[in-house]
Amino acid sequence: MTRLFTRSIRLATICAVLLAISMPTGRSAPPGPGALAQAPVLSLSALGSNSNLSFYGLQAQQSVTLPVQQGLTPAALTAMVWMPTGVLSASLTVTQEDHVISRVELPIQLPIGPPAPVSAPLGGAEIVDDAIALTLTVDILPLEGYCVAPTNPLRLTDTAIRFDGIERPPVTVADFLPPVLRKLTLFLPQAPTRPESDAAVKLTDAVVAHYGKQYPDVSLVALPAGQTTPPGPPAPMERQIVVKEGLAKGLSVQPGDGMPSLLISGSGAELGDQARLLSSDLSQLALASDAAVGPLKSTPVIPAHVTTLREIGVRGANSVSLAPRVDIGVDQTRFGRPIHNVRLHLEGSYTSLPTTGGGQVVVMIGNTTIAKWAPDAAGVIDRWVDIPDDVLQRYTTVTVAIDLAGNTGRCGEFQPLTLTIDDTTGVQSDPANSPVPHGFQSLPQTLMPHVQVGIGDDGFADTGRAIAIMTGLQRVSATPIDTTVVSVSDALASNTPAIVISADGWKHPEIKLPVSGGSGHVQTIDAFDNGTRATLTLTPGYRFGSLQTVVDGNRSLLVATSTGIPDQLDGLLAWLNADSRRWSRMDGVAVIAPPDRAPVIVAAPKIQASPSAVESSDHTWWYVAGGIGALALVAATGVGFLRVRRR
Repeated sequence: MTRLFTRSIRLATICAVLLAISMPTGRSAPPGPGALAQAPVLSLSALGSNSNLSFYGLQAQQSVTLPVQQGLTPAALTAMVWMPTGVLSASLTVTQEDHVISRVELPIQLPIGPPAPVSAPLGGAEIVDDAIALTLTVDILPLEGYCVAPTNPLRLTDTAIRFDGIERPPVTVADFLPPVLRKLTLFLPQAPTRPESDAAVKLTDAVVAHYGKQYPDVSLVALPAGQTTPPGPPAPMERQIVVKEGLAKGLSVQPGDGMPSLLISGSGAELGDQARLLSSDLSQLALASDAAVGPLKSTPVIPAHVTTLREIGVRGANSVSLAPRVDIGVDQTRFGRPIHNVRLHLEGSYTSLPTTGGGQVVVMIGNTTIAKWAPDAAGVIDRWVDIPDDVLQRYTTVTVAIDLAGNTGRCGEFQPLTLTIDDTTGVQSDPANSPVPHGFQSLPQTLMPHVQVGIGDDGFADTGRAIAIMTGLQRVSATPIDTTVVSVSDALASNTPAIVISADGWKHPEIKLPVSGGSGHVQTIDAFDNGTRATLTLTPGYRFGSLQTVVDGNRSLLVATSTGIPDQLDGLLAWLNADSRRWSRMDGVAVIAPPDRAPVIVAAPKIQASPSAVESSDHTWWYVAGGIGALALVAATGVGFLRVRRR
């Protein structure tokens, strides 16, 4: 009878799979203009969260807080379900605090089969401060005789929220920036003044910082002569802002076709102050269609050399599992400066291990173990751990784990362990005079707390390039970057960190770049072969656009240039901003974009590599530093450079 029952269950599972395959996937096209009236569907990633959720074990939870556009109400949570092996039934429960919003059965399908769609109603979900806080709980009942592997989770992918309603147009300055922003379009005169360019760059940085992982696109459009309103209406979840000098100072909501635009105006430094108002705490008080502000000072708060996770905005973490592990993020951008000699004073606790088993507490960065010790009966963590400079990155993930050895019973029936790292964990660091690490991984922290942006004579085009660069840098920064737009000559003459835009060629030999060109073509490359500096000469050379990092004395420079083809630089910036992961993964000293080829990286020198360090093989790039001899061979055959390995 037991065998017959098991066969029946398996047959039912196969039937469910066939039914799931025949069902529509529930996917929908991205909303276009006018789609707001047709129940918009936004992925969790578009709302600033992860749209791929994993649930480990027989019962697991995930909590999400999602912004809600004014005028919209959440109607349903949709996702594609990937089921682990050996599941008889599974359910998804959506709650708010103690209130159950909905509970749905999850479709059962073979793990080797396609995912199946699920939809959980959200009617009655409470919206607080333009956001909903949801807890998703998955309960799994395994097949008789099966164990659900603790390393094989139930996954919800392409998770999204379907909304009802129509987006409500803002009527006050305080409401102009919505909870969800997909695109910001800035309008400047065709020949912008320096204050107009400065205000546009400040506004870009502030808006991108405000929306964080929503990653809104920012674009620059020329304003028709004599106008102060955009020529056309915005798309859904887009905002349009006009920046123009010479008018009365302030911010004004301008009625338009469906959705209003915003005019930011003023003279000289007033214009930058008005731009700061939109993202400042004072904006919440601007409950009128017009508002103006006096001088606003940008005074970043720099953490002390000895601080805690809580003080730099990092939450504590805990994990309940047979093999618990938690991640702590050390983000240099939260310190507003480059750091090194980083030490963590780990504070926390863990469940005492059973006397019948053994184990150890391990602290790792990637595949590199930086500390380990035997657990004690008290289950208390109170220990200093050093982070070696050679594994320190812009964002360094420190993993604390408990490795348990011994018999944990059938299906892991032994009581799981709880591991907690408190937010009182101390963080000690020293300022780094020489960036650690080098190159792009040292940005933007080496450009903080204040950076000058040097633009050339083509004010409109260079402002657009500055906006593209600041969009990318701010996306990888946890704190806003304070900027001032100046001329190229002023930026180079200053002692302040700078972004220098020289799109039509590099005419400043006093600043030696990693990649240089002669007669409009790249000819020499300074690179590193196993940590040793080497120079590669190419004959004939070729043309390119590039972003290059330079340490000039005690300051860092980011140079955007080309060998006389600005369009190649523009293409490189567009390519980088098309995927936010490209900025975060870039870790060389220069990225160059030859015509008709994918961009490539000139690698950075190694920093006192530890013999025990294990380098990850999951790189997006093929590096020039991987072998100067191989690169020279490629150049000799006329290919020029190695291609990017795309995912």
